Amino acid sequence: MYKLKTKETDNSVIEFIENVDNLKKREDAYQLLDLFSETTGCPAKMWGPSIIGFGSYHYKYESGHEGDAPLVGFSPRKARISLYFATGDSERDTLLQKFGKYQAGKGCVYINKLADIDVEILKALITQSIRFLNETYPKQPRL
Repeated sequence: MYKLKTKETDNSVIEFIENVDNLKKREDAYQLLDLFSETTGCPAKMWGPSIIGFGSYHYKYESGHEGDAPLVGFSPRKARISLYFATGDSERDTLLQKFGKYQAGKGCVYINKLADIDVEILKALITQSIRFLNETYPKQPRL
């Protein structure tokens, strides 16, 4: 059976950011922390060893696979900064056209530095991702 690897932890977000080697990437991480916190209204939590997530939702796929994930998040990785938004939302693609310099993977949007993107579009991506996930996976009572 598949075991979910990325779970919410009690690890310190600040401690994680302080351990980012690259000073510019660390500064960007603090700016992203403020931006995501203000836009979501959710506290930052560590998900797994390296993802800073905001809010959470419970998903269940047709295959039966289910779990919890952050609504949005980011990770200041060595090569690039990974931004986590909902996939499958056509509005995401529309917003990304105005986002700035980025690369998109299956589940992530990658940027080199915060200065490469439009921060207002980032806020719109965060807001739209949360709206899409709340519509797709309505809140259910947790046991």
